[in-house]
Amino acid sequence: MTALSATAQPSAETADRLLDHEVAEGFVRGDEQCLTAAYRRWGGLVHALAARTLGDPREAEDVSQQVFLAAWRGRAGYRPERGAFPGWLIGITRRKIADALTERTRRLDLVTAAGAALPRPDEPAEGPEAVLDRLIVTGELARLPRPQREVLAMAFYGDLTQTQIAERTGMPLGTVKSHTRRGLHRMRHRFAAGASAADPAVTGWA
Repeated sequence: MTALSATAQPSAETADRLLDHEVAEGFVRGDEQCLTAAYRRWGGLVHALAARTLGDPREAEDVSQQVFLAAWRGRAGYRPERGAFPGWLIGITRRKIADALTERTRRLDLVTAAGAALPRPDEPAEGPEAVLDRLIVTGELARLPRPQREVLAMAFYGDLTQTQIAERTGMPLGTVKSHTRRGLHRMRHRFAAGASAADPAVTGWA
């Protein structure tokens, strides 16, 4: 008989004092206090693994939230006879990290393709809208310096050409082109740096 009955739900303080298997049992039953206790108890482990592998604290936080959300939704699938609850969470963490790395690679490919499509200085300028339409890295736009972010956002969301952006903002056309090129370069560089931080030894994927 565990400290948790089949019907009673512990307070947050009580849940924090439960043994690991008691937290797991309450979690599987749908006890939200045990969900909170599980996050407090193992959230740091999940985040550390994600951060070490992904090399991006913000992305690691997103993965951590995805892990506990997936665990909560799929709690009926936990089988204690197959292993301890933290191990089950780590398995979910590795899958979510794999998903994040796959998405990162996809975005890197898009940004690389977009950068390759930018006109060279000695070539006739082509409309950047054809390039920016392929960018689905909305979250990364927010991390750019404001001028670059605004130019890329107007091209992406507003489907504006560089000439139209220049007219709307009052910037010289050359400045708009420069912000476009530098913004894409920053995103491409950041994705490349993040991808190199991945550690296969941590995830077990060679």
